[in-house]
Amino acid sequence: MRHSRSSGLWRIGLTALSALAVSALAATTATAAPAAAAPATAKPAALAAGQPKLGDSCTPADLGKRYPYIKSTQVVPTITHFKGWYVTEGSTGSQTIETSTQTVVTVQVGLSANIQGSFQVELLGQVGGSLGLNVQISSSTTSSESKSISWDFRRPGYYALYEGTRKVTGQYGSLNCNRVATGNGNSATKWVDGPESGSYTTYTTLEEGAVRCEDTVPASSIMRKAQDLLDCGSPVATAKHPAGPVRSANADQAKRDADKAVTAAQSMKAVQAAQPATRAALDCQPAVYKIDVPGKPLNWSAPLLANDGIRLRESTFFSAHLDNWRLCNVTENNGVLEATLWNWGNGGCATIPADIANLEQAYLTTATCGEDDLQRFYIYRDVPGSSKIGLQNKYTGSMLGHDRYADGELVRQYSGGRQDGTGTYALTRV
Repeated sequence: MRHSRSSGLWRIGLTALSALAVSALAATTATAAPAAAAPATAKPAALAAGQPKLGDSCTPADLGKRYPYIKSTQVVPTITHFKGWYVTEGSTGSQTIETSTQTVVTVQVGLSANIQGSFQVELLGQVGGSLGLNVQISSSTTSSESKSISWDFRRPGYYALYEGTRKVTGQYGSLNCNRVATGNGNSATKWVDGPESGSYTTYTTLEEGAVRCEDTVPASSIMRKAQDLLDCGSPVATAKHPAGPVRSANADQAKRDADKAVTAAQSMKAVQAAQPATRAALDCQPAVYKIDVPGKPLNWSAPLLANDGIRLRESTFFSAHLDNWRLCNVTENNGVLEATLWNWGNGGCATIPADIANLEQAYLTTATCGEDDLQRFYIYRDVPGSSKIGLQNKYTGSMLGHDRYADGELVRQYSGGRQDGTGTYALTRV
């Protein structure tokens, strides 16, 4: 009998002392997880209803949508809590041991650990489905606090008391609807491999247990990872030792490596955040546009106040060019335009505010034009002759749209776009 005092996610207790348990684990590992630290090719996931495939036809209503797909996966057994422990002939039986944090795993998609949008949730669901594993699909992190594990020790030996999981990482891409040349001067709209991509991290069900140096366990198991942290074969492990805790050089080094990786990542983020955006010398095209709701009078209108956002408004004599936009620093890659949107009325560039850029439904506004990916947008186009477009922020990867058609409604970002087609606009030349 054993239990953990710490609250948290559902845990599976496995004992390395039971041949039956080890046999069951081996069978589970063989079907559910690839070899430790080796890249794994994901099986095709069961797509959600209406999920397109690369090359499928799409319609103008799809220009403001996107769907995730998995490029690669890697599954690595990871120990989150650990304690080396000696059990002597006179100290067998039930004991409660305080384990220390070894590493912390955080669910993350792209640059954000704030999992709230449909794109992120669907992506992580595909990861789990493709591997046949139950993975976290919401904002979550393994505990950074110490954990008490109670265990019934039936044999003497040098043990690893552990809690662990399988850390799942990989690369993802997105499918976007865009015009594609079909030959002989013709075009069609199809689902293409969009320019926005990134990495993801999630993890499986937490498992806690105990394993000795002498126990034989599957090579790709969490047990084996815990066993690797013991100094098996060293004088410390083979010499007689009093019952109780013992330091492990392997575990100490692994923790130092994990802490160093976290510190390096945090330092990089801090440096990037501290760098002010350089004011951009914009190369704008001469054409002036309105960004309309197709077939309706409302269009994008820039704010006069710094704390306001871009809203749907009807053009009038008093619009003062706030509804006029120019495309600047335009590039094109594989048929997808990338541009900065400069507003004639207030002289600012369209952007997602940096302090809320990680939030689903963050609003679009304007700011002083700078060299900043928050001010860069991918533009997906309908076939030639049509002015319909979809827009995607380069930094966040989210599509732009509005929640309802109404005067004064804010234009916002949606990770997967607006599934009702309200993310399709028209780039109408003035």
